[in-house]
Amino acid sequence: MLKILYEDNHLIAINKVAGDLVQGDKTGDKPLVDKVKSYIKKKYNKPGAVFLGVIHRLDRPTSGVVLFARTSKALSRMNHQFKERKTNKVYWAIVGPDIAPQTATLNHWLKRNTKINKSFAHEHEINNSKKAVLHYKKLIDLDRYVVLEITLETGRHHQIRSQLTQIGFPIKGDLKYGAKKSNPDGSIDLHARWLRIDHPTTKESIEIVAPPPLKPQWNFALSD
Repeated sequence: MLKILYEDNHLIAINKVAGDLVQGDKTGDKPLVDKVKSYIKKKYNKPGAVFLGVIHRLDRPTSGVVLFARTSKALSRMNHQFKERKTNKVYWAIVGPDIAPQTATLNHWLKRNTKINKSFAHEHEINNSKKAVLHYKKLIDLDRYVVLEITLETGRHHQIRSQLTQIGFPIKGDLKYGAKKSNPDGSIDLHARWLRIDHPTTKESIEIVAPPPLKPQWNFALSD
């Protein structure tokens, strides 16, 4: 069942569950965009095809806010906002307990290997690499892990996963990027917590907050 976070005539925001694809791929699994189209078609009794534009994506094993455009005008304007980095996004990630300092800025150069769908972070620029910058702060200490709050200056492929691995703190459950154990459901503990945008027609500032998954490691947030 879809978890709707925001909806109007121009936009719809979903709290994506880990395991959902945002767009279709070679697996043939039904993507989130098609599930949302079905929801709109049924709710509004729309004849024919339903328009729904993909504005941005989240990795399949992650959870959190995903925003779609319900009109071509909204899609064009939101694409521009994301491209010009006029939106704000906050992520939560669970990593090993010894990360230091309490706050930090990570600067790396990321190079993507498309054959294995993985990005590698380097301390210095190399051929075909792209600058990657993120900021983190410790949010809360758990028994064996730490929750980080992360903001991005750049939006690179697997950026958070790659940069945290480079400093020795892969995200819990992220076997692809060096975690020692997987999560039972195949998810990784990376959650797109918060998104701020300017509405494409009213220009009003909108903040969308996604509750984390109902799993023990996220219990600290249940009081939100």
